Amino acid sequence: MAEYRLTTWWRVEAPLEAVWEAIYHPDRWPDWWPGVEQVLELSPGDERGIGAVHRYTWKSVLPYRLSFDMRVTRIERLVALEGVACGELDGRGCWQFSRDGELTVVRYDWQVQTGKRWMNWLEPIARPLFRWNHDVVMRAGGLGLARLLSARLVEG
Repeated sequence: MAEYRLTTWWRVEAPLEAVWEAIYHPDRWPDWWPGVEQVLELSPGDERGIGAVHRYTWKSVLPYRLSFDMRVTRIERLVALEGVACGELDGRGCWQFSRDGELTVVRYDWQVQTGKRWMNWLEPIARPLFRWNHDVVMRAGGLGLARLLSARLVEG
């Protein structure tokens, strides 16, 4: 299995609370995040959402789709949201939230291994394409979030 460690930064001119709410509710992501084809709740978890499981189906710029289940393992309101993925991708994802003046800063760390045989087979030559594809999908998410919140995504 090929392993990837990817980090995305979004700097959004929007209140932290609004950014948190948008990301905290993944069932709404398909409404604003191009690339998120479907999010299904498989289990609601506890009263805070710990243990909740969602199945995500992503479409990408490259001609393939990925599906995986994500179990929420950590929720610190307005600070962090973390989960463990299994399926066509296995690993861990962690959203971190902070303020920088009028900006909300979002950091997403995605540490995963690919489970699809063809992806592992092509990995030695396709790794740069897979990373580029991830970056394009994440950039579209940042822009979609900014549009949802009538805000601006700040570069840099």
